[in-house]
Amino acid sequence: MQPRKSVIEIFSTFIQFDTERFHCWATDGRLRRSMQNNLSKSPDETSEEIWAIYWHKSWHQPATATISKQHLIAYLQEACYWSSQKMVQMFANTQHTLPDFFQIAITQCDRILKGFNPTQGFVLKNYASTIFGTAIRETLRQRHEVDICSTWGILRKISQKRLLEALENAGLSKETITSYVTAWNCFKLIYVPSQAGTSRQLARPDDKTWEAIAQAYNSQTISRTTPQTIETWMQACAKAARNYLYPNITSINAPTGSEDTYEFVDNIPSNEQDSLLSEIIAAEEQQTRTSQLGEMNQILIDAVSKLEPEAQAILKLYYTQGFTQQQIAKELQIQQYTISRRIAKVRDTLLKTLAKWSKAKLHISMTSDLLKSTNTVMEEWLQSYYKG
Repeated sequence: MQPRKSVIEIFSTFIQFDTERFHCWATDGRLRRSMQNNLSKSPDETSEEIWAIYWHKSWHQPATATISKQHLIAYLQEACYWSSQKMVQMFANTQHTLPDFFQIAITQCDRILKGFNPTQGFVLKNYASTIFGTAIRETLRQRHEVDICSTWGILRKISQKRLLEALENAGLSKETITSYVTAWNCFKLIYVPSQAGTSRQLARPDDKTWEAIAQAYNSQTISRTTPQTIETWMQACAKAARNYLYPNITSINAPTGSEDTYEFVDNIPSNEQDSLLSEIIAAEEQQTRTSQLGEMNQILIDAVSKLEPEAQAILKLYYTQGFTQQQIAKELQIQQYTISRRIAKVRDTLLKTLAKWSKAKLHISMTSDLLKSTNTVMEEWLQSYYKG
């Protein structure tokens, strides 16, 4: 790669690729004039590090943020190129090329500018090189996770933090995101894959499972939602997750039109992505699935049958007869203050039983958010069990 010589070139030119190799430096006329104008005011200042710090400070000012960012993206082109080159050699067995890695890395400029602190003695290029390499590794890992998952598998593998980021990235409202995440928690709780299943093979939940998910969702919200709506929401979540974890790669390094109308809009051909996702969808294997909801139901029934007789009697009076705590105390001739404590203890016991089973059989650990959702569903299950 031909190195840039002057400060003007360093802050106003961008790499262009010819297939998988460096081709030339493309000049942005507006950035070039900007640098010429600033250099005319400080002709003795030719240090690229000083100008990098200057543009980084200007980036924090709303009036100059856009052009400052473009100058810094131009400045970081070489650092991004060599980091990408290193990753190509390190991950030679991937299908990604040098331009692919370059596009993945250069999109991290916002992250770099936000995280860089010149007062700590760092050089922006060195700091950026570390972030570029990390971003490529993270993207490869995320894409591997996305590639092997079916539509329903990705919903089970993604974390709540990532899902929130994906939905926010999709531009959804806070109310919609709240509804989606609540429904997703119910989905993860109730649609539990068999031990032998894989994320790639995970098939669509059956109608009874969707009904159970909708019922769990409705128990936590004021509005009533149908199973069909919940399924549509989950498909939207999966689509948002794929788009977030496996975004279209957009280049910022190729000029269009005249020199004065430089735009960051060149798209690298990405037939690989479309064919890969199509292959994943087409290759989803439909498998016969034993209802996990039924298995969980049996686990809880067995756990209730092992409770002490007095605890079972309290539950029966509370959920079947609708007795108040005072009425239960009078009926069983026990202290009233112990009733709520014993009911809470039973719920805790059932939750622990379900969590233990989930971890041992399904290798799924209950998170705090999932436990909160499970507690609500557990209450609903007890009501259904004793009134059924």
